[in-house]
Amino acid sequence: MALWRGSAYAGFLALAVGCIFLLEPQLPGSALRSLWSSLQLGPAPAPPGAGSPEGRLAAAWDALIVRPARRWRRVAVGVNACVDVVLSGVKLLQALGLSPGNGKDHSELRSRNDLEEAFVHFMGKGAAAERFFSDKETFHDIAQVASEFPEAQHYVGGNAALIGQKFAANSDLKVLLCGPVGPKLHELLDDNVFVPPESLQEVDEFHLILEYQAGEEWDQLKAPHANRFIFSHDLSNGAMNMLEVFVSSLEEFQPDLVVLSGLHMMEGQSKEFQRKRLLEVVTSISDIPTGVPVHLELASMTNKELMSSIVHQVFPAVTSLGLNEQELLFLSQSASGPHSSLSSWNGVPDVGVVSDILFWILKEHGKSESRASDLSRIHFHTLAYHILATVDGHWANQLAAVAAGARVAGTQACATETIDTRRVSLKAPHEFTTSRLEAGSRVVLNPNEPVVEWHREGVSFHFTPVLVCKDPVRTVGLGDAISAEGLFYSEVHPHS
Repeated sequence: MALWRGSAYAGFLALAVGCIFLLEPQLPGSALRSLWSSLQLGPAPAPPGAGSPEGRLAAAWDALIVRPARRWRRVAVGVNACVDVVLSGVKLLQALGLSPGNGKDHSELRSRNDLEEAFVHFMGKGAAAERFFSDKETFHDIAQVASEFPEAQHYVGGNAALIGQKFAANSDLKVLLCGPVGPKLHELLDDNVFVPPESLQEVDEFHLILEYQAGEEWDQLKAPHANRFIFSHDLSNGAMNMLEVFVSSLEEFQPDLVVLSGLHMMEGQSKEFQRKRLLEVVTSISDIPTGVPVHLELASMTNKELMSSIVHQVFPAVTSLGLNEQELLFLSQSASGPHSSLSSWNGVPDVGVVSDILFWILKEHGKSESRASDLSRIHFHTLAYHILATVDGHWANQLAAVAAGARVAGTQACATETIDTRRVSLKAPHEFTTSRLEAGSRVVLNPNEPVVEWHREGVSFHFTPVLVCKDPVRTVGLGDAISAEGLFYSEVHPHS
């Protein structure tokens, strides 16, 4: 009887400790283990998710992510900056008296009706998009409603400002930001970001970010993924007004890394303006001292001619490139690359197809002995995985860089300091082939070794899954954070 009572007592205490564990997950693990061992109940239970594929993958990343031997000290970022007004897309459109009809893409928005059709089109696909709103008065009316919306939040916006803000989180880095910076944006920027006086302007540029959650419904419409639709009537960034200020600031600042973005903002301009401005961009980049890498961050575009011009004129002048799956496919369609007959991605982008296009970019437009091009690195990011493709001999620490980029995608989307394994899930393909155009190798994913490496004619590929946040707090600026983090951990060879 006494033996039975002892067992029951131990069982009861085990149950009690289990309850504490469930009800107080934030209680330090050491405290729980100490309590457990004092009761002599055997080994303590593992924290939730530690043995899961997600937990093993996060732990493996932490071991792989090491700082490079040669680190950046001064980073200059330009030239698009604005204030992002973030709110629920469905709620804003309802507040504007709009209801969902048939979705339809518009390369440019001219009315509230165009906005409703384009939003429905992309929400139905769960895809990100960015559009120019050409009617100034209508845009300002919509922006006022959005800005005063009770749930609207104001954030640093624009690829350059977001990348600069991410870099500024590292206190040992000095960051220069050139872009149209109004009073609200200046207030939002990190103290570690230096803005030259010539970049300051009296009025902010506002971008409206309409977010939706996975499974969110609006009448018959249902979003398959969480994402966002961005639109603006942004003339300063559209004209890349701060390009000259940016270039003239570099001489005094003397950066060891330059990040350029905002070319997509020129879509609302005339062909002649785009042609002239791209020539000025290339000339400006050529003035940057040899040995200082230039990273170009792309963004959502619809103008094939502009994209083709960027590929042929700007790519050879930059060292590194950051882009997502929409931009990658559009780039291939615009410049007659591989798989360009594919109209859109069906679910998670096929790794072999992505790999083929990345390889083609570096082979056709990248650095080689027979071509005057500096392009030697591409950081590709999509929701479920990332790939870093580099021309051999020019970059180091890319294994850590791709892992760091993927890790920040999981922490920033969930707004957590570290990966919370209970709030993320592994959505990457469990197996894939590394090419669809030639005999690629077959890869089976192993969460304990989360970075997969393969090589193809002088190009190295580093692949890692993303731990996708189940309930994202904020999707805006994720690509910029990913590119900044990947660059932060990257090391360029001095002779490159």
